[in-house]
Amino acid sequence: MAGLFITVEGSEGAGKTTNLEFIRQRLAAAGKEPVLTREPGGTALGEQVRELLLGHKHDGMADDTELLLMFAARAEHLAKVIRPALDAGRVVLCDRFTDATYAYQGGGRGIAQDRIATLEDWVQGALRPDCVIVLDVPVDVGMARAGQRSAPDRFEREKMDFFERVRAAYLARAAAAPQRYRVVNAGQDLNDVQRDLGQVVDELIGRHD
Repeated sequence: MAGLFITVEGSEGAGKTTNLEFIRQRLAAAGKEPVLTREPGGTALGEQVRELLLGHKHDGMADDTELLLMFAARAEHLAKVIRPALDAGRVVLCDRFTDATYAYQGGGRGIAQDRIATLEDWVQGALRPDCVIVLDVPVDVGMARAGQRSAPDRFEREKMDFFERVRAAYLARAAAAPQRYRVVNAGQDLNDVQRDLGQVVDELIGRHD
């Protein structure tokens, strides 16, 4: 049985943490307990890279350095976690993946899409998520939510126009490949968000059976 690769995306305050757990439980209840992982991170090396990327020790990091660190962590993640799980027929549920790079480093930082695509092809080969769930929320709503959490990381300190570009990049990617993307309105009541997510997950389970 082939594996199933699901990624969950969204900008700050979209509710990824809460809704990832909902998705995990929904999959588990159907007998498909997923390998739950995250980017940047997912491996011992990747978690150290995550600290470099999200912490403030290297504020002012060059955009290309940020991009290359993202893909360095991703290469390790693919080799050690994602590909082995998929090869074993497992469901992989990942908190962010390459769409986040197109959104944050591409949309947010302004790095050319074709440069990101070159690295994507090199590191991933033909591997792409089977489904990308985009939790979409207006930037002002998401930032208000994020401000109620812990101290902001290096990305969360960016200005509103940065996150507007991030959101636009996510939505553009979803519109360009609707067969692989599902956009869920994360600005609505949580019960409604999870109702919509449940429908997406049930569809994926049906395809994987």
